[in-house]
Amino acid sequence: MKCPGQDTQYWKPGAIFEVPCPKCGGTVEFFKDDPTRKCGHCGHRFVNPQMDFGCAAYCPFAEQCLGTLPEEAIAQREDLLKDRVAVEVKRFFKQDFKAIGHAGRTARYAERIGKTMQARLAVVLCAAYLLGVGKDQAQAILARLGAKPALIAAVTAIAGTDAGTADGLEPEAGIVRDAERIATLEDGQKENPLDKAVLAARIDEQILTEAGRELAAEVLLGQ
Repeated sequence: MKCPGQDTQYWKPGAIFEVPCPKCGGTVEFFKDDPTRKCGHCGHRFVNPQMDFGCAAYCPFAEQCLGTLPEEAIAQREDLLKDRVAVEVKRFFKQDFKAIGHAGRTARYAERIGKTMQARLAVVLCAAYLLGVGKDQAQAILARLGAKPALIAAVTAIAGTDAGTADGLEPEAGIVRDAERIATLEDGQKENPLDKAVLAARIDEQILTEAGRELAAEVLLGQ
């Protein structure tokens, strides 16, 4: 069965349109299902400005349907994946709201550190959410959600990392490890608050990335 969105019998007026090339201004004709087109005037290839890649973000047959996906669609797919991973983690922990909250804060802190360090956020966020479920369960969740093998490998490598091991970690693993430690220190402050000087020493000792230390100081010390 052909995807209705790509079947011309369902197309309406406006399914074929013209847009100016962003490089030279020449006219380029697009069909609504063209992911990209090359300008006949200057040879510049660009993304269809009117195409909605929403289905491509989750459909496992997107590349068969649309061909090689542009970077925008790949990024949207990975962004949607981390949201679906968050839902799966909530299902995994069920009524353990403390674990759910810890995973959510770890992911939130990992995102902030990851953006500062310009890391691959799909890896960072998925690993941060899945850190508490274990490597095997993380792999099963990602496979069920249709994640790419390379992404599964990167995320599960971090999810299976000993949080106390610093040597040999990839940047994304260090980011997730620092985010989890910030969340853990935050939990400790709620249960058994430490003096600020002691807490600052813990941050210096346990948080290894500069971006992580800056975030820890903001979250834990109010600086």
